[in-house]
Amino acid sequence: MSLSVRDLSVHYGSFAAVRDASLDIADGEVLALLGPSGSGKSTLLRAITGLEPTTGGTVRWDGEDLAGTAVHRRGFGLVFQDGQLFPHRDVAANIAFGLRMHGVPRAEHAERVERLLDLVGLAGYERRRVTELSGGQAQRVALARALAPEPRLLLLDEPLSGLDAGLREQLAIDLAELLRRSKITALLVTHDQEEAFTLADRVAVLDAGEIRQEGAVRRVWRHPADEDVARFLGVTTLVDGVASGGVVSTALGEVRLAEVGDGPVRLGLRPHAVCVAASGIAGEVTAVVHRRDHLRLVVSLDGAVSTVSAMSIVDAVAPVAADVRPGDVVRLTLDPDGVAVVG
Repeated sequence: MSLSVRDLSVHYGSFAAVRDASLDIADGEVLALLGPSGSGKSTLLRAITGLEPTTGGTVRWDGEDLAGTAVHRRGFGLVFQDGQLFPHRDVAANIAFGLRMHGVPRAEHAERVERLLDLVGLAGYERRRVTELSGGQAQRVALARALAPEPRLLLLDEPLSGLDAGLREQLAIDLAELLRRSKITALLVTHDQEEAFTLADRVAVLDAGEIRQEGAVRRVWRHPADEDVARFLGVTTLVDGVASGGVVSTALGEVRLAEVGDGPVRLGLRPHAVCVAASGIAGEVTAVVHRRDHLRLVVSLDGAVSTVSAMSIVDAVAPVAADVRPGDVVRLTLDPDGVAVVG
């Protein structure tokens, strides 16, 4: 079973919120729609569910055109940012609502609710009031409710964005395990790269209503299609180089990238691609920001480097315990884990 979207467009008057979007989701696969706020991610998801009128294109499930199929008959489960639970019902009643809507016999409700709560890590919460739940617990209940009728496709619209950072990270890990263990086919909307890469098998990067790149998570991360996608994926510096035998030579030094063919290459450097080291290119620290597990530096490059590469400033990192202050001269080297090949 699979979802196929072809040339889907959504217009609000003369404004194109989604333009000619095409994507496929295979059985048991998780695809993330990743992009900045206002890029059209949620609009595309709502168009796929049937909640948003389209101005062109098709949505098919196993080859069947869903244009004439009502939202509640598409067999899709929905989880939104705020969960949208019923505050006057307890946890069991919220989950059972989805079962009643899909005609599951009442005699099966209790057993199904118990199984789903165990699946989302809330065993024994059947009679807990929704108003007594934490944000993470409420989202787990919303997920259980969406899974209750055994949907053929699960759609998640920024399901973790309302949670604090620590809880969001843990729930993302738990949700990733649940999706893979249950082999659920899912479409996730998020602006958070870490969330997308934790949960998804593939990502589709959207910008201004267009899908700019689609592919396996590692492929998109290591090989962004263009400079705009690269910058959205955390690249702060672009540098040209020449590859030979798996080694790329740049004005910032050499870096080994075995997958790159010989010839000119454009590299995108994320902040952790440039590291303080015992040897390398010299630069003066102009700013230091303390992060949880490292120091984020802004470094003014040596004049010889800026002349060769047209770069005068670069972001870099140092160990969290390093004694580095503005005005210090440091040496920089390239770490391949933070380097992307652009284009």
